[in-house]
Amino acid sequence: MLLYIHIPFCMKKCAYCDFLSGVYDKSVRERYTKALCEELRLWADMRSYRRLSSVYIGGGTPSWLELPLLSEIMETVRKYYIVENDAEITIECNPGSAGPDIFKSYTALGINRVSLGLQSANDDELLLLGRIHNFDRFLHTYEYARNAGFYDINVDVMTGLPAQTPDKLLNTLKQVLRLRPQHISTYSLIIEEGTPFYDKYKFDAVKQHAGMPTEMLPTEDQEYELGKIAEETLKEHGYERYEISNYCLEGYACRHNVGYWTREEYLGVGLGAASLLDETRYSNERDIYKYMEVLGAVSDGGVTEDRLNARLPQLATEQHLGRKAQMEEFMFLGLRMPAGVTRERFKETFGIEIDGVYAPVMEKLRAEGLLTQNAGVIRLTEKGLDLSNYALAEFLID
Repeated sequence: MLLYIHIPFCMKKCAYCDFLSGVYDKSVRERYTKALCEELRLWADMRSYRRLSSVYIGGGTPSWLELPLLSEIMETVRKYYIVENDAEITIECNPGSAGPDIFKSYTALGINRVSLGLQSANDDELLLLGRIHNFDRFLHTYEYARNAGFYDINVDVMTGLPAQTPDKLLNTLKQVLRLRPQHISTYSLIIEEGTPFYDKYKFDAVKQHAGMPTEMLPTEDQEYELGKIAEETLKEHGYERYEISNYCLEGYACRHNVGYWTREEYLGVGLGAASLLDETRYSNERDIYKYMEVLGAVSDGGVTEDRLNARLPQLATEQHLGRKAQMEEFMFLGLRMPAGVTRERFKETFGIEIDGVYAPVMEKLRAEGLLTQNAGVIRLTEKGLDLSNYALAEFLID
């Protein structure tokens, strides 16, 4: 099973970010940590999902959480769950929030993978995004992680930024490739409602999606060009594209992410976290004070089966996935990976041949040059991956 731990704290909210995170004082961080540890214990007591192949600590900015609080969380994980000896344990880190000593402490906690949110190597773009670091600070942070013994590092890069040119993107890629990280994620900027970027660029975003000329955001064609530049540059330097937005050196695909795309069971703890257990999806409370209140009541009242069952509906909403939804997820998650999906696994999972459900869709996409079938493997073509939003939507069952 996979475990995701959400740390919703930041030093400062970035201008484009709509993640469930914010700036809170130390007392809230301490109360939240206690509540999160109670949730870890609650799930362990309620279910038998205890063997973990991956732990992912995301946010927010997990590296902004005080080390004693992070230690408390990791101690709780190891107390109530079986963490496999070769488990992948990742923490996200903002380059502006971590000094040299913190990475040594992370290794002592058993953390063996770091994801660094660079976004751009151009300081003017970092300033525009509202990041708290510059490129020089990122370089120091990367060096700190390497010197502490981290040999599995991811670097996040963003494309489609306002006024981003091919040369600017190429400079970012060139600077990152000099470091030779094991993993690089490339994400296209999305203008999300409720963010400062939405207020600033919402009309430009409408034009972009309509295929019209834009003022600051790249046009739809320019956005496509930027994505292809990233893909081709990374491939030229030996990085395999193993998912639409993720590239790695051989043997360094993120096991946690692959687990999501292949529909392994996962438990998400923390504010707004999602879980998939026994084909049931759980979505946690999104108000941090209500979240802490519910889990504080569990702690104060002692743990009994009745109390746990009574608290779960207050902690998370529950949605059972029917057979149709399971098939849809199987296809549009699995096809995000160039490796695709297999006929054999579909039949093992659902007891029916894939052609009995999706033959017309697959033939349509094959005729459009978006999908191939070979030796029992079904995958999107390069063109299909580029048009993945359209191609994957075809697998929704009416």
